Amino acid sequence: MSLTVYGAPLSPFVRKVRLCLAEKDLEYSLEIILPFGQPAWYRELNPLGRIPALQDGDFSLADSSVICQYLEDNYPERTALLGRNAEQRARVRWLEKYSDYELGPLCTFGVFRNRVLKQSMGQPCDEAAVQRALTEKLPAHFDYLEQTLGSAEYFVGDSLTLADLAFACQLINMEHGDEHLDAQRWPNLAALHRRVKARPSVQALLAGEQKVLAKMASKT
Repeated sequence: MSLTVYGAPLSPFVRKVRLCLAEKDLEYSLEIILPFGQPAWYRELNPLGRIPALQDGDFSLADSSVICQYLEDNYPERTALLGRNAEQRARVRWLEKYSDYELGPLCTFGVFRNRVLKQSMGQPCDEAAVQRALTEKLPAHFDYLEQTLGSAEYFVGDSLTLADLAFACQLINMEHGDEHLDAQRWPNLAALHRRVKARPSVQALLAGEQKVLAKMASKT
């Protein structure tokens, strides 16, 4: 087994794949590929030029959701992260997609991109866009997810799934941008996020991410 993940540590989609690998206890190497200035050969792995991509021996594929599904299918003896029956698997896929497609544009491309990435590149932060994401758009999504979670410990079933990881990955990027989920307004979601963040797999990645953030901040 020779697994290589291509991408950047601060990408929530790269983080999701890395957490999936960690929770399944699968060894891999990370090769840094940024969303811009990519080498020409990377287009052979992902013609869209997005991150992440995965190489497993002679086999390669792209897209974080597809990669995680592949890992689930190819290593069935490892910890299941996509549910244990058809209903659970459907719910996990829905909630993973919800975090990627609805939270991602706001937590990552709204807050994190403006507060962290732009400033690290010497570009001005569009604070108006940040505030629109925080006050006008994200609350409705958090309301829905709070209701969906209810008093359960995890979104689907009684154990961690990719739905929980995808949600936490977006919240982590929002936190990197100095914004935090309101625990009084969304107490169940906040508890879930704390639960996921406390996992050894997440703590190990966050230690490395903090070093990257510190390096970026030193250049501003």
